[in-house]
Amino acid sequence: MTVRSIKLRLVGWYAGLLAVIFLLLCALLYLDLRNFLENSLRLAQTRRAHQLANALLAHVQQTGEPAVISEIKEWYAPETTDRFIRITRANGSLLYRSEAPKDGSFNPSLVPALPLHPGADLIQQQKLPDGHTLLIAVLDYTPAGTPAYWVEFGALLDPVESMLNHLFLQLALGLPLAVGIITLGGYWLVHRALRPVEQITRAAEQITQLNLSDRLPVTRSGDELERLSQALNRMIARLDDAVQNSRRFAADASHDLRTPLTILRGELENLVEDPALNAELRARLASLLEETIHLSRIVEQLFTLTQLDSGNSCTDRQHFDLSELARTTAEQMSLLAEDKKISLTCQASQSVFIEGDRSRIKQVIVNLLDNAVKYTQSDGRILLRVDASNGHALLEVEDNGIGIPADALPHVFERFYRVDKTRSAEAESAGLGLSIVKSICTAHGAEVKVTSVPKVGSRFSVTLPSAGN
Repeated sequence: MTVRSIKLRLVGWYAGLLAVIFLLLCALLYLDLRNFLENSLRLAQTRRAHQLANALLAHVQQTGEPAVISEIKEWYAPETTDRFIRITRANGSLLYRSEAPKDGSFNPSLVPALPLHPGADLIQQQKLPDGHTLLIAVLDYTPAGTPAYWVEFGALLDPVESMLNHLFLQLALGLPLAVGIITLGGYWLVHRALRPVEQITRAAEQITQLNLSDRLPVTRSGDELERLSQALNRMIARLDDAVQNSRRFAADASHDLRTPLTILRGELENLVEDPALNAELRARLASLLEETIHLSRIVEQLFTLTQLDSGNSCTDRQHFDLSELARTTAEQMSLLAEDKKISLTCQASQSVFIEGDRSRIKQVIVNLLDNAVKYTQSDGRILLRVDASNGHALLEVEDNGIGIPADALPHVFERFYRVDKTRSAEAESAGLGLSIVKSICTAHGAEVKVTSVPKVGSRFSVTLPSAGN
């Protein structure tokens, strides 16, 4: 799966969006809980400070300060409940300060005196030297008929911090796990949702001009994918009709042109041989005859291509020796090579058997040799080789001709493609010979390749399935 695939991008956006949402929710939960716990602790300490002042200090003039101290120890037991209580007189002298709690969590003597202001009623966080933090409510309380007292009532923030730390750890571990599970679930959902797209893609890759009657699978889901599949199938049907019409036109036209061209060729041949004609008129008729023969060859090639496109041209399949066919074909083509003083050599001593249409495979060899002869200079050489390798038959035609430019190699098997129109015209080429080779190879399940270097030569390789002995 590539980085730019729709599946990966959907899953990435899905997981990323959920991760951001979950992160914001977790942060909101953490901050809200922290604020709630701290506010609850503040309210509790403020309420207890007022309770202590109203219950004990309100009658200090009648009961006396020792009684207040005794009642504080009895009612609040700060050493047991881990509370901090400190009462200071208006003159700054200390009336009471709680002892250290039994668990030794903090030392009250280390709590610094807070700045006192008349009428103060506030709450502060006090960081202790030993690292603990106290939340202290401060109350300026003045009983009737007595000087003012400063009441400080505090508790450790450690339980709150411990709870928040525990929550943070749970969120830190649970958030990636939740995002991971959701990502896997999202990937599964996206994969399931896009499975019809993968099926459509695989089916579309199998459709060529030879099987335009095939159609893409349609998922009866009633969604956009179903409508897309139906629209693509209608488009393929229109393409099929267009291709079939084009094939029928080419087949009918090439078939209908064969008879008049044959008649025209015969009449021109008779006229050229007429001794009553003068030399100038005979030369003109010979030129017309040459062009007619060229046109007839093009029509025959078009007719061959239409048959190959229809899939009905390679029905005469048989078991035969490719090496023997290559030798006999090379002997027949040797006269054409000798006219240009080209050496044609065939290396096919080992028998290599294949299954196929013998006449069509011979046409492949003829077209490749004819192409090599056309584009190889005089005194050149052409090598036809047949060999067996890894369960396949290999047919190669190699020459030391003018070669093919690198930018033209991907197009040499296209119909009517000519590397150099001037060069092709001189060689009487319509650009159909290699197209016929490609179509025949496709019909036989074979692969044809070309390698070439300009001014050095070209090599055409055909790999066919071997049929054994």
